[in-house]
Order: sequence, then structure tokens, then C-alpha cells
Amino acid sequence: MQSAVAGFSLGFSLILAIGAQNAFVLRAGLRRAHVFAICLTCALSDAVLIAAGVAGFGALATAVPGLEWGMRLFGAAFLFWYGARAFLAAWRGGAALEAEGQVGSLRAALLTCLALTWLNPHVYLDTVVLLGSIAAQASSRPAFAAGAMTASFVFFFSLGYGARLLAPLFARPVAWRLLDALVGAVMWAIGLGLLLH
Repeated sequence: MQSAVAGFSLGFSLILAIGAQNAFVLRAGLRRAHVFAICLTCALSDAVLIAAGVAGFGALATAVPGLEWGMRLFGAAFLFWYGARAFLAAWRGGAALEAEGQVGSLRAALLTCLALTWLNPHVYLDTVVLLGSIAAQASSRPAFAAGAMTASFVFFFSLGYGARLLAPLFARPVAWRLLDALVGAVMWAIGLGLLLH
């Protein structure tokens, strides 16, 4: 039980910071667009990565020196592209306000969600390397992994469905534009951080 609580606490704290993936889930929750599928995809992706880290694949990043740089480059390129789209939406306004209208296909939403997850090197450092190395010191690695996976499910579903509480605020056009601008800034900041780190 102690290992499970430790895994839950660490897992929750690692994904709590607003990042590209979290901003996407928040926006989907506000628009009520494919919320369950997006939350489930994020949580399952994290579960796979956590399992890989706990199983000992964290050594892969150190074994293949060019792998981390390649991941950073692809991740940064995607984040800059997605950030540019968010800035464009903030500049145009209006389109994002159709919370109940056209929200894009499920396929497009899931592909974006998967790209924000799997092309982000930070997710590998957090889940595979960091959680994997700490799990190796836990008294029960499976319990630690289960705790971290549970934290991921709790966080993403709380963020996706909890975003609805903010819906009255986002009934105002300026709020959507500010959110899009914030999402764009977060994406570009993370992308720049990947290149400069």
C-alpha cells in the first residue's frame, strides 16, 4: 500500500503542471468534444509508458545517445506547429466558440492527442526514466506502477470532465481567445525548452 501511495503521489505531481497534453485535454473538456476518448487515450498512453519504465526500459535513452535529441527535435517541431494553430485561432476568434457545433472528427482528435503524448520527450523522461528509476527502489514495483497509473486516470478524467465547470466563463468570446493564446504560448514555450535544454 505504501508503494502504491508513493506511486500515486509522484505520478500525480509529474502530470499536474500545465503542458501541451493537459492544455489539449482542458480545451476538449471545455468544448465537450470527444472527452471520454481523449482522456482514456492519455491515461492509457501514460499507463504503457509507466509500465515500460517500471519494467526497466528507462536505460534505452542512455543506451542510444541520439534517440533523445531526435525525440526533442520531432517533439519541438510538432509543438511549434500546434502552437501556431492555437495562435491563429486566438487571432481569428469566433470559430472556437462553437462548443456544440463542429468540433472535428474523433480520428483527428485522437491523432493530435497521441502526437502530443508520444512526440513529447518530457513524457519519456517523466514516466519512463524518472518513475522507472524510483520504482526500482520501491518495496513493490507493481504496486508503485499501479499507483502511478491510477493517478494518471484520475487526473485526466478530472481535467476533462471538470473543465465543464468553467463553461460559463467560456461563454464569453474573449475567454476562448485568451485560452487559445495561452495554449499557443505553452506549446511554444515547451517546444523552445526542448531545443534549448
